[in-house]
Amino acid sequence: MDFDVGTLLAGLAASGVGYVLFSYGRRQSRPPQLIVGLCMLIYPYFVPTALMVGLVGASLLLLLWGALKLGY
Repeated sequence: MDFDVGTLLAGLAASGVGYVLFSYGRRQSRPPQLIVGLCMLIYPYFVPTALMVGLVGASLLLLLWGALKLGY
């Protein structure tokens, strides 16, 4: 595993957003934010590059946005 500074910082940023979403989802009993927040906390451990961390994070946030637009 390559410990590159960019990948570590991208993972830290994604996990930080995931923590905020997870906390909000737990306190407000909002399943979409809870699930996406948990996924954002976990996925940076399994993604090898900073670009992929950004793309997966953006995809998860887009999925959350779509779920909220549908009324979940």
